Amino acid sequence: MRKLWLVGGVAVVIAAGVAFGVVSRAKSGGPSAEAKKPADVALEFTNGEVAHPKLLALPEHIEFSGALMAPRTAIVRAKASGTLLDLKVAEGSRVTAGQPLGSIDLADLQSRAAERSAMVDQAQAKLTEAERSYKANEDLAGQHFISSTALDTSRATLDSARAQLKSAQAQLDTSRVGIRDAALVAPINGVIGKRNVVPGEKVSAEQELMTIVDLRSLELAGIVGTHQVSMLRAGQPVAVRVEGQSSPVVGRIDRIAPTVEPGTRGIRVVVVLDNPKEIYRAGQYASAEVVLDDQTQRLTLPATAVGQESGQDFVWTVEKGALVRRIVITGRRDQATNRVEVSKGLSADMVVLAARFDNLKEGTAAKVVAQRVAPTASAASSAPAGERS
Repeated sequence: MRKLWLVGGVAVVIAAGVAFGVVSRAKSGGPSAEAKKPADVALEFTNGEVAHPKLLALPEHIEFSGALMAPRTAIVRAKASGTLLDLKVAEGSRVTAGQPLGSIDLADLQSRAAERSAMVDQAQAKLTEAERSYKANEDLAGQHFISSTALDTSRATLDSARAQLKSAQAQLDTSRVGIRDAALVAPINGVIGKRNVVPGEKVSAEQELMTIVDLRSLELAGIVGTHQVSMLRAGQPVAVRVEGQSSPVVGRIDRIAPTVEPGTRGIRVVVVLDNPKEIYRAGQYASAEVVLDDQTQRLTLPATAVGQESGQDFVWTVEKGALVRRIVITGRRDQATNRVEVSKGLSADMVVLAARFDNLKEGTAAKVVAQRVAPTASAASSAPAGERS
């Protein structure tokens, strides 16, 4: 019983002390419950965190890419059937137009040509005989020893002999052309790109034997959107960047297709790239960029100031001491300056947040300050305990 009274007495003393402390704190002007309610504090943004729209000219950049192609590429085909006797070039070999590349066994063509040559000799002999006969009959008809009908028959025989000689000569010429065309020679200057056969192989007429590529001029074909292609013209300079090369080279637009590519909303544009030293190779990936000067001053913002949500572009502005979320319509973008055109939704005198901040709410109090000054360590240590908390 004595312990219970002791515990009760201690509890009464503690309760009295707490009550005294509360009363004393109220009298000394300590913070009350109402004073602790958070007040609306304006968000502060420095001059470096806001931007003012600027009128600038934004060059139009049109880009497209693709693989380099060699327009002067020749496929060497066999013009006659036969056994490939030899090949004098390998892949990567440099050749000139007219240079022998190899040989095919042309025994069949040569024997046919010899046969037709004999046919020409035979037709020539028949023509000589027909001419002699006609000459004799012509003299006899003049002396009225033969009838005019016999002379006409002799003349028809002569005409037939002449026709047979022409036919035989044409067939011989065809055989000789076949032999000449069957010779494997380089049709253009270039480099052997690929060999499809090996010596000793039986080849057929029109079979692909090898490919010759002229690398002195290359082409890049890409697709440009229909909304941009009207700004391009043949002859315009183009900056071409080839994979593996640190700096771009200058090409030129050679031709623009007259129709849209099927299944796309683009038009084919072909760029010619001079390659006299053959630094670049067909098949290398390359990208092209055309820069068009802008004659119009456009209202622009840093690209970081423009956000996007649900397919709409927007910016945050500070207006009359509060944040406002504005929907804008953007246009051209300049990668070099990292600025974007704002065609609608903004005026030149507005203050726009230049960076993207999380958890912003429209209507929140905001202001722009020259610079945020963080409290020094000495000032923080000398502040009252309540203020530091």
